[in-house]
Amino acid sequence: MMTEEMFLIAKENLQTHIEIDREEKELKSLINPLHIWINRASAHICYHLIPLLTNGQIFGMGTEVSLHLLDRRSSKDELEGIVMETQDLASPTLRSVSFHTELDEVFLDADVIILLDDILQETIPTIEECIRQVTDQCEIYGPLIKKNAKSDVKIIVIGKTFVNLKALMLMRHAPSVNRRNIVTLAMLLESEAKAMLARKLQMHPAGIKNLLVWGNISGSSFVDLSKTELYRYDSAIWGPPSFFRPLLDVMFDREWMRTEFVVALSLLTSWGTHCLGMAPAHVIATVLRYWYQDSPPGEMVSLGVISEGQFGLPEDIVYSMPVRFENGNWKVFTEIEINEKMQEFLQILACDLIRVMSNYILACNIAPRILSHIFAHFPSKKPCFTPDVEYGWANPINFSDPYFPVLTVGCPQSLEGYKHPERIAP
Repeated sequence: MMTEEMFLIAKENLQTHIEIDREEKELKSLINPLHIWINRASAHICYHLIPLLTNGQIFGMGTEVSLHLLDRRSSKDELEGIVMETQDLASPTLRSVSFHTELDEVFLDADVIILLDDILQETIPTIEECIRQVTDQCEIYGPLIKKNAKSDVKIIVIGKTFVNLKALMLMRHAPSVNRRNIVTLAMLLESEAKAMLARKLQMHPAGIKNLLVWGNISGSSFVDLSKTELYRYDSAIWGPPSFFRPLLDVMFDREWMRTEFVVALSLLTSWGTHCLGMAPAHVIATVLRYWYQDSPPGEMVSLGVISEGQFGLPEDIVYSMPVRFENGNWKVFTEIEINEKMQEFLQILACDLIRVMSNYILACNIAPRILSHIFAHFPSKKPCFTPDVEYGWANPINFSDPYFPVLTVGCPQSLEGYKHPERIAP
Protein backbone atom coordinates (compact mmCIF):
# COMPACT_ATOMS: atom_id res chain seq x y z
CA MET A 1 0.00 0.00 0.00
CA MET A 2 1.28 3.49 -0.91
CA THR A 3 2.20 5.63 2.08
CA GLU A 4 1.89 9.42 2.22
CA GLU A 5 5.68 9.71 1.97
CA MET A 6 5.77 7.59 -1.20
CA PHE A 7 3.04 9.75 -2.78
CA LEU A 8 5.11 12.83 -2.01
CA ILE A 9 8.24 11.32 -3.57
CA ALA A 10 6.29 10.33 -6.68
CA LYS A 11 4.90 13.85 -7.00
CA GLU A 12 8.38 15.36 -6.68
CA ASN A 13 9.77 12.93 -9.27
CA LEU A 14 6.99 13.81 -11.72
CA GLN A 15 7.61 17.52 -11.25
CA THR A 16 11.34 17.05 -11.76
CA HIS A 17 10.72 15.04 -14.92
CA ILE A 18 8.42 17.76 -16.30
CA GLU A 19 11.01 20.46 -15.57
CA ILE A 20 13.82 18.46 -17.20
CA ASP A 21 11.65 17.79 -20.25
CA ARG A 22 10.82 21.50 -20.52
CA GLU A 23 14.49 22.45 -20.27
CA GLU A 24 15.41 19.98 -23.02
CA LYS A 25 12.71 21.41 -25.28
CA GLU A 26 13.95 24.95 -24.63
CA LEU A 27 17.53 23.93 -25.42
CA LYS A 28 16.42 22.21 -28.63
CA SER A 29 14.46 25.32 -29.65
CA LEU A 30 17.74 27.28 -29.49
CA ILE A 31 19.29 24.90 -32.01
CA ASN A 32 17.80 25.41 -35.48
CA PRO A 33 17.72 22.05 -37.26
CA LEU A 34 18.60 21.65 -40.92
CA HIS A 35 15.35 21.22 -42.84
CA ILE A 36 15.71 18.65 -45.64
CA TRP A 37 12.87 18.09 -48.11
CA ILE A 38 12.71 15.03 -50.37
CA ASN A 39 10.12 14.64 -53.11
CA ARG A 40 9.00 11.25 -54.44
CA ALA A 41 9.88 10.04 -50.95
CA SER A 42 8.16 6.68 -51.32
CA ALA A 43 10.80 5.60 -53.87
CA HIS A 44 13.30 2.87 -52.95
CA ILE A 45 16.14 5.37 -52.90
CA CYS A 46 14.81 6.95 -49.69
CA TYR A 47 15.31 3.74 -47.70
CA HIS A 48 19.03 4.06 -48.42
CA LEU A 49 19.23 7.86 -48.34
CA ILE A 50 17.58 8.60 -45.00
CA PRO A 51 20.13 6.70 -42.84
CA LEU A 52 22.94 8.54 -44.66
CA LEU A 53 21.33 11.93 -44.03
CA THR A 54 20.86 11.25 -40.32
CA ASN A 55 24.12 9.53 -39.33
CA GLY A 56 25.99 12.80 -38.71
CA GLN A 57 28.70 12.20 -41.32
CA ILE A 58 27.35 14.69 -43.87
CA PHE A 59 26.38 17.70 -41.76
CA GLY A 60 28.29 16.86 -38.58
CA MET A 61 27.20 15.36 -35.27
CA GLY A 62 26.47 18.84 -33.92
CA THR A 63 23.81 19.55 -36.57
CA GLU A 64 20.32 18.18 -36.14
CA VAL A 65 18.15 17.52 -39.16
CA SER A 66 14.40 17.61 -39.73
CA LEU A 67 13.29 15.43 -42.62
CA HIS A 68 10.21 16.29 -44.69
CA LEU A 69 8.99 13.56 -47.04
CA LEU A 70 6.83 14.67 -49.97
CA ASP A 71 4.83 12.46 -52.32
CA ARG A 72 1.41 11.93 -53.85
CA ARG A 73 -1.68 11.20 -51.80
CA SER A 74 -1.71 7.66 -53.18
CA SER A 75 1.61 7.04 -51.40
CA LYS A 76 0.35 8.03 -47.94
CA ASP A 77 0.58 4.51 -46.51
CA GLU A 78 4.15 4.07 -47.73
CA LEU A 79 5.12 7.47 -46.30
CA GLU A 80 3.66 6.59 -42.90
CA GLY A 81 5.73 3.41 -42.89
CA ILE A 82 8.92 5.28 -43.83
CA VAL A 83 8.31 7.82 -41.05
CA MET A 84 7.95 5.03 -38.48
CA GLU A 85 11.08 3.25 -39.71
CA THR A 86 13.03 6.52 -39.66
CA GLN A 87 12.00 7.10 -36.04
CA ASP A 88 13.10 3.54 -35.25
CA LEU A 89 16.63 4.46 -36.35
CA ALA A 90 16.91 6.51 -33.11
CA SER A 91 19.52 8.68 -34.79
CA PRO A 92 21.08 11.23 -32.42
CA THR A 93 21.00 13.92 -35.14
CA LEU A 94 17.37 13.42 -36.19
CA ARG A 95 15.18 16.15 -34.71
CA SER A 96 11.97 15.15 -36.47
CA VAL A 97 10.53 13.44 -39.52
CA SER A 98 7.20 14.14 -41.19
CA PHE A 99 5.41 13.36 -44.43
CA HIS A 100 3.44 15.67 -46.72
CA THR A 101 0.95 15.02 -49.49
CA GLU A 102 -0.40 18.56 -49.90
CA LEU A 103 1.35 21.56 -51.45
CA ASP A 104 0.25 24.17 -48.88
CA GLU A 105 3.50 24.39 -46.92
CA VAL A 106 5.85 22.44 -49.19
CA PHE A 107 9.56 23.36 -48.84
CA LEU A 108 8.87 25.48 -45.74
CA ASP A 109 12.20 26.71 -44.25
CA ALA A 110 14.05 24.31 -46.54
CA ASP A 111 17.85 24.29 -46.29
CA VAL A 112 18.24 21.34 -48.68
CA ILE A 113 15.81 20.10 -51.32
CA ILE A 114 16.36 16.74 -53.05
CA LEU A 115 14.22 16.34 -56.14
CA LEU A 116 14.03 12.74 -57.28
CA ASP A 117 12.70 11.70 -60.69
CA ASP A 118 8.95 12.29 -60.64
CA ILE A 119 8.02 11.25 -64.18
CA LEU A 120 5.54 8.43 -64.75
CA GLN A 121 6.92 6.40 -67.65
CA GLU A 122 3.70 4.58 -68.44
CA THR A 123 1.76 7.82 -68.99
CA ILE A 124 4.20 9.58 -71.34
CA PRO A 125 4.00 8.53 -75.00
CA THR A 126 6.07 11.38 -76.49
CA ILE A 127 9.08 13.49 -75.63
CA GLU A 128 6.98 16.65 -75.91
CA GLU A 129 4.55 15.40 -73.28
CA CYS A 130 7.43 14.29 -71.07
CA ILE A 131 9.01 17.74 -71.32
CA ARG A 132 5.67 19.36 -70.60
CA GLN A 133 5.27 17.23 -67.46
CA VAL A 134 8.78 18.22 -66.32
CA THR A 135 8.11 21.90 -66.89
CA ASP A 136 4.65 21.74 -65.29
CA GLN A 137 6.28 20.30 -62.19
CA CYS A 138 8.86 23.09 -62.16
CA GLU A 139 6.12 25.69 -62.61
CA ILE A 140 4.54 24.33 -59.43
CA TYR A 141 7.70 23.78 -57.40
CA GLY A 142 9.50 26.98 -58.43
CA PRO A 143 7.10 29.50 -56.84
CA LEU A 144 6.77 27.31 -53.73
CA ILE A 145 10.56 27.23 -53.35
CA LYS A 146 10.68 31.00 -53.85
CA LYS A 147 7.93 31.52 -51.28
CA ASN A 148 8.78 28.99 -48.58
CA ALA A 149 12.43 27.92 -48.79
CA LYS A 150 15.38 29.77 -47.32
CA SER A 151 17.20 32.13 -49.67
CA ASP A 152 20.39 30.04 -49.56
CA VAL A 153 18.63 26.70 -50.09
CA LYS A 154 20.65 24.00 -51.86
CA ILE A 155 18.72 22.02 -54.49
CA ILE A 156 19.83 18.67 -55.92
CA VAL A 157 18.08 17.31 -59.01
CA ILE A 158 18.59 13.64 -59.85
CA GLY A 159 16.85 11.26 -62.21
CA LYS A 160 16.77 9.88 -65.77
CA THR A 161 14.33 12.26 -67.42
CA PHE A 162 15.57 15.68 -68.57
CA VAL A 163 17.36 16.54 -65.32
CA ASN A 164 19.40 19.33 -66.94
CA LEU A 165 16.22 20.91 -68.28
CA LYS A 166 14.48 20.49 -64.92
CA ALA A 167 17.30 22.31 -63.13
CA LEU A 168 17.20 25.11 -65.68
CA MET A 169 13.43 25.48 -65.34
CA LEU A 170 13.73 25.63 -61.55
CA MET A 171 16.19 28.49 -61.95
CA ARG A 172 13.65 30.24 -64.13
CA HIS A 173 10.65 29.70 -61.85
CA ALA A 174 12.53 30.32 -58.57
CA PRO A 175 14.62 33.38 -59.49
CA SER A 176 15.24 34.30 -55.84
CA VAL A 177 17.39 31.18 -55.40
CA ASN A 178 21.08 31.50 -56.29
CA ARG A 179 21.45 29.64 -59.60
CA ARG A 180 24.74 28.15 -58.36
CA ASN A 181 22.78 26.39 -55.62
CA ILE A 182 20.76 24.31 -58.10
CA VAL A 183 22.76 21.34 -59.40
CA THR A 184 22.27 17.99 -61.09
CA LEU A 185 24.29 14.86 -60.35
CA ALA A 186 26.51 13.17 -62.91
CA MET A 187 28.46 11.26 -60.30
CA LEU A 188 26.23 8.19 -60.65
CA LEU A 189 27.34 7.63 -64.25
CA GLU A 190 30.88 8.47 -63.14
CA SER A 191 30.75 5.82 -60.41
CA GLU A 192 29.29 3.20 -62.76
CA ALA A 193 32.09 3.83 -65.25
CA LYS A 194 34.72 3.57 -62.50
CA ALA A 195 33.27 0.27 -61.30
CA MET A 196 33.42 -1.23 -64.79
CA LEU A 197 36.98 -0.05 -65.33
CA ALA A 198 37.98 -1.42 -61.92
CA ARG A 199 36.59 -4.86 -62.79
CA LYS A 200 38.45 -4.80 -66.08
CA LEU A 201 41.73 -3.73 -64.45
CA GLN A 202 41.20 -5.93 -61.36
CA MET A 203 41.66 -3.06 -58.93
CA HIS A 204 39.60 -1.18 -56.35
CA PRO A 205 37.30 1.46 -57.89
CA ALA A 206 38.24 3.93 -55.14
CA GLY A 207 41.70 4.13 -56.73
CA ILE A 208 40.26 5.56 -59.97
CA LYS A 209 40.20 9.35 -59.87
CA ASN A 210 39.22 12.19 -62.21
CA LEU A 211 36.98 10.27 -64.57
CA LEU A 212 34.80 13.05 -65.98
CA VAL A 213 31.27 13.21 -67.37
CA TRP A 214 30.44 16.13 -69.66
CA GLY A 215 27.15 17.31 -71.14
CA ASN A 216 23.55 16.29 -70.70
CA ILE A 217 23.31 13.86 -67.79
CA SER A 218 20.04 12.29 -68.91
CA GLY A 219 20.77 12.66 -72.63
CA SER A 220 23.96 12.97 -74.65
CA SER A 221 26.97 12.67 -72.40
CA PHE A 222 30.71 12.33 -72.86
CA VAL A 223 32.74 10.10 -70.52
CA ASP A 224 36.22 11.58 -70.61
CA LEU A 225 39.01 9.13 -69.75
CA SER A 226 41.87 11.35 -70.89
CA LYS A 227 42.49 12.72 -67.39
CA THR A 228 41.66 9.60 -65.40
CA GLU A 229 44.30 8.55 -62.88
CA LEU A 230 44.91 5.17 -61.26
CA TYR A 231 46.14 5.02 -57.67
CA ARG A 232 47.36 1.85 -55.96
CA TYR A 233 47.20 -0.02 -59.24
CA ASP A 234 49.12 -3.30 -59.04
CA SER A 235 51.64 -3.17 -61.88
CA ALA A 236 55.35 -3.34 -62.53
CA ILE A 237 55.65 0.33 -61.50
CA TRP A 238 54.81 1.06 -57.88
CA GLY A 239 55.15 4.13 -55.67
CA PRO A 240 53.90 5.99 -52.57
CA PRO A 241 50.17 6.65 -52.02
CA SER A 242 50.38 9.86 -54.06
CA PHE A 243 51.79 8.01 -57.08
CA PHE A 244 49.41 7.39 -59.97
CA ARG A 245 49.42 6.20 -63.54
CA PRO A 246 47.26 7.63 -66.35
CA LEU A 247 44.49 5.21 -67.29
CA LEU A 248 45.22 5.37 -71.01
CA ASP A 249 48.85 4.32 -70.36
CA VAL A 250 47.58 1.14 -68.72
CA MET A 251 44.35 0.27 -70.56
CA PHE A 252 45.44 -1.31 -73.85
CA ASP A 253 42.21 -3.09 -74.74
CA ARG A 254 40.76 -0.34 -76.93
CA GLU A 255 38.28 -2.73 -78.50
CA TRP A 256 36.71 -3.37 -75.09
CA MET A 257 36.44 0.38 -74.54
CA ARG A 258 34.71 0.83 -77.88
CA THR A 259 32.24 -2.01 -77.42
CA GLU A 260 31.55 -3.62 -74.03
CA PHE A 261 32.29 -0.51 -71.98
CA VAL A 262 29.99 1.63 -74.10
CA VAL A 263 27.16 -0.93 -74.22
CA ALA A 264 27.30 -1.56 -70.47
CA LEU A 265 27.06 2.16 -69.68
CA SER A 266 24.13 2.50 -72.03
CA LEU A 267 22.28 -0.38 -70.36
CA LEU A 268 22.95 0.88 -66.85
CA THR A 269 21.46 4.28 -67.62
CA SER A 270 18.57 3.08 -69.78
CA TRP A 271 15.07 4.35 -69.14
CA GLY A 272 13.75 0.90 -68.32
CA THR A 273 16.48 -0.02 -65.83
CA HIS A 274 15.11 -0.39 -62.30
CA CYS A 275 17.50 0.74 -59.60
CA LEU A 276 17.01 -0.17 -55.95
CA GLY A 277 18.50 3.15 -54.96
CA MET A 278 21.69 2.28 -53.09
CA ALA A 279 24.06 3.89 -55.62
CA PRO A 280 21.99 7.08 -56.18
CA ALA A 281 21.60 7.52 -52.42
CA HIS A 282 25.36 7.22 -51.95
CA VAL A 283 25.96 9.77 -54.71
CA ILE A 284 23.53 12.28 -53.18
CA ALA A 285 25.13 11.85 -49.76
CA THR A 286 28.64 12.23 -51.21
CA VAL A 287 27.82 15.46 -53.05
CA LEU A 288 26.14 16.92 -49.96
CA ARG A 289 29.15 15.97 -47.84
CA TYR A 290 31.48 17.66 -50.32
CA TRP A 291 29.20 20.71 -50.41
CA TYR A 292 29.30 21.08 -46.63
CA GLN A 293 32.81 19.77 -45.91
CA ASP A 294 34.75 20.32 -49.20
CA SER A 295 35.82 17.74 -51.76
CA PRO A 296 39.21 15.97 -51.51
CA PRO A 297 42.07 18.29 -52.56
CA GLY A 298 42.93 18.04 -56.25
CA GLU A 299 40.04 15.69 -57.05
CA MET A 300 37.54 16.60 -59.77
CA VAL A 301 33.82 15.84 -59.43
CA SER A 302 31.34 15.75 -62.33
CA LEU A 303 28.41 18.04 -61.58
CA GLY A 304 25.63 19.55 -63.69
CA VAL A 305 25.85 23.30 -63.10
CA ILE A 306 24.82 26.52 -64.81
CA SER A 307 27.29 27.40 -67.54
CA GLU A 308 29.00 30.76 -67.29
CA GLY A 309 30.89 30.39 -70.56
CA GLN A 310 33.64 28.06 -69.31
CA PHE A 311 35.44 26.00 -71.98
CA GLY A 312 33.81 28.10 -74.71
CA LEU A 313 30.35 26.71 -73.92
CA PRO A 314 27.19 28.81 -74.27
CA GLU A 315 26.02 30.52 -71.14
CA ASP A 316 22.77 29.83 -69.31
CA ILE A 317 22.51 26.10 -69.93
CA VAL A 318 22.91 23.41 -67.28
CA TYR A 319 25.92 21.35 -68.33
CA SER A 320 27.88 18.61 -66.57
CA MET A 321 31.51 19.60 -66.10
CA PRO A 322 34.37 19.03 -63.61
CA VAL A 323 34.14 21.01 -60.35
CA ARG A 324 35.60 21.07 -56.87
CA PHE A 325 33.88 22.07 -53.63
CA GLU A 326 35.44 24.70 -51.38
CA ASN A 327 34.00 26.64 -48.44
CA GLY A 328 30.41 25.70 -49.16
CA ASN A 329 30.59 26.52 -52.87
CA TRP A 330 31.56 24.74 -56.08
CA LYS A 331 34.12 26.01 -58.56
CA VAL A 332 34.67 24.76 -62.11
CA PHE A 333 38.07 23.18 -62.81
CA THR A 334 38.97 25.60 -65.60
CA GLU A 335 42.67 24.72 -65.25
CA ILE A 336 42.33 21.55 -67.30
CA GLU A 337 43.44 21.69 -70.93
CA ILE A 338 40.84 21.34 -73.67
CA ASN A 339 42.18 20.67 -77.17
CA GLU A 340 40.38 21.40 -80.43
CA LYS A 341 39.00 17.89 -80.86
CA MET A 342 37.57 17.77 -77.36
CA GLN A 343 36.12 21.25 -77.85
CA GLU A 344 34.17 19.86 -80.79
CA PHE A 345 32.78 17.08 -78.59
CA LEU A 346 31.71 19.61 -75.94
CA GLN A 347 29.95 21.72 -78.55
CA ILE A 348 28.08 18.66 -79.84
CA LEU A 349 26.80 17.97 -76.33
CA ALA A 350 25.83 21.61 -75.86
CA CYS A 351 23.89 21.36 -79.10
CA ASP A 352 21.99 18.36 -77.72
CA LEU A 353 20.97 20.47 -74.74
CA ILE A 354 19.82 23.19 -77.12
CA ARG A 355 17.76 20.57 -78.95
CA VAL A 356 16.08 19.60 -75.68
CA MET A 357 15.36 23.26 -75.03
CA SER A 358 13.92 23.62 -78.52
CA ASN A 359 11.55 20.73 -77.76
CA TYR A 360 10.61 22.52 -74.55
CA ILE A 361 9.96 25.73 -76.46
CA LEU A 362 7.80 23.91 -79.00
CA ALA A 363 5.90 22.05 -76.28
CA CYS A 364 5.27 25.21 -74.27
CA ASN A 365 4.82 27.65 -77.18
CA ILE A 366 7.66 29.88 -76.01
CA ALA A 367 9.14 32.50 -78.31
CA PRO A 368 11.89 30.93 -80.49
CA ARG A 369 14.11 33.99 -80.00
CA ILE A 370 15.36 32.28 -76.81
CA LEU A 371 17.08 29.66 -78.96
CA SER A 372 18.62 32.34 -81.15
CA HIS A 373 20.06 33.99 -78.07
CA ILE A 374 21.68 30.74 -76.93
CA PHE A 375 22.98 29.73 -80.36
CA ALA A 376 24.69 33.10 -80.58
CA HIS A 377 27.21 31.83 -78.00
CA PHE A 378 28.45 29.05 -80.30
CA PRO A 379 31.65 29.95 -82.13
CA SER A 380 30.66 27.75 -85.07
CA LYS A 381 26.86 28.19 -84.73
CA LYS A 382 25.04 25.17 -86.23
CA PRO A 383 27.04 24.13 -89.34
CA CYS A 384 28.72 21.13 -87.71
CA PHE A 385 25.37 19.58 -86.75
CA THR A 386 22.71 18.19 -89.06
CA PRO A 387 19.20 17.11 -88.07
CA ASP A 388 18.49 13.40 -87.99
CA VAL A 389 15.01 11.90 -88.02
CA GLU A 390 15.73 9.22 -85.43
CA TYR A 391 18.38 10.73 -83.18
CA GLY A 392 17.81 14.46 -83.39
CA TRP A 393 21.41 15.40 -84.24
CA ALA A 394 23.86 13.54 -86.43
CA ASN A 395 27.55 13.93 -85.72
CA PRO A 396 29.74 14.28 -88.82
CA ILE A 397 32.99 14.49 -86.86
CA ASN A 398 35.58 11.79 -87.49
CA PHE A 399 35.88 9.80 -84.25
CA SER A 400 39.43 8.54 -84.73
CA ASP A 401 40.39 9.96 -81.38
CA PRO A 402 43.05 8.86 -78.85
CA TYR A 403 40.78 9.54 -75.84
CA PHE A 404 38.18 6.95 -76.80
CA PRO A 405 35.43 9.06 -75.24
CA VAL A 406 31.92 7.77 -74.86
CA LEU A 407 29.22 9.83 -76.54
CA THR A 408 25.47 9.57 -76.43
CA VAL A 409 23.46 10.78 -79.36
CA GLY A 410 20.10 12.45 -78.96
CA CYS A 411 16.68 11.02 -78.20
CA PRO A 412 14.14 9.40 -80.48
CA GLN A 413 10.91 11.30 -81.05
CA SER A 414 8.81 8.95 -78.91
CA LEU A 415 9.38 7.47 -75.47
CA GLU A 416 7.46 4.31 -76.33
CA GLY A 417 9.92 1.48 -75.76
CA TYR A 418 12.56 4.10 -75.08
CA LYS A 419 15.90 2.80 -73.81
CA HIS A 420 18.16 5.73 -72.90
CA PRO A 421 20.02 7.36 -75.84
CA GLU A 422 22.61 5.04 -77.29
CA ARG A 423 26.18 5.63 -76.25
CA ILE A 424 28.40 5.24 -79.26
CA ALA A 425 32.10 4.58 -79.39
CA PRO A 426 34.35 6.75 -81.53
